[in-house]
Amino acid sequence: MTDEKRETPIDRKLLDLLVCPLTKGPLIYDQQNSELVSKSAHLAYPVRDGIPIMLPSEARNIED
Repeated sequence: MTDEKRETPIDRKLLDLLVCPLTKGPLIYDQQNSELVSKSAHLAYPVRDGIPIMLPSEARNIED
């Protein structure tokens, strides 16, 4: 094996319940980057070991 990131998929039921903590808008799961993306807040929240880290301080700024 190489240094590939081991990905743990996020539970679909959990994804249906989660919203952006800042805008309360929907999130899109980006499996390739293991992030939950809030287009309205322009933030990407990390998912570590299948657990979404929903803290704005941990989120990465994104551009459209």
